[in-house]
Amino acid sequence: MAHVLIVEARFYEHLNDLLLAGARAAIEEAGHSHETITVPGALEIPGAVAMAADSGRYDAFVAIGVVIRGETYHFEIVSNESARGLMALTMDGLPIGNGIITTENEAQALTRARPDEKNKGGEAAKAALAMLALKGRFG
Repeated sequence: MAHVLIVEARFYEHLNDLLLAGARAAIEEAGHSHETITVPGALEIPGAVAMAADSGRYDAFVAIGVVIRGETYHFEIVSNESARGLMALTMDGLPIGNGIITTENEAQALTRARPDEKNKGGEAAKAALAMLALKGRFG
């Protein structure tokens, strides 16, 4: 049984609740345990994953958050840099599922977050577990 850490940037609570529900259900359905921690924003997720990985207490990680385009360039920075940070950790061998959704508006975010629609939280958890299995295969 694996122990998975869900790292969430809790800015849009109602959307995060949906993403978390999907992620937790996928992890539990696969027979694994999980914990959730909250960080201030999506940019802090890769750092939190790196710190948690150093603890050796977790087998895989799920990143959860919502970034909705605003009127400034900040959207691109947050979207691109959080994804880049997670990808760098993945390239270092950490099994991570990226469930940070980036959308133009709240309606798109709702569709992606809802477990009965796109279920991006569940998909991210399944991706993390698939990468964990692959890591086990390669030793």
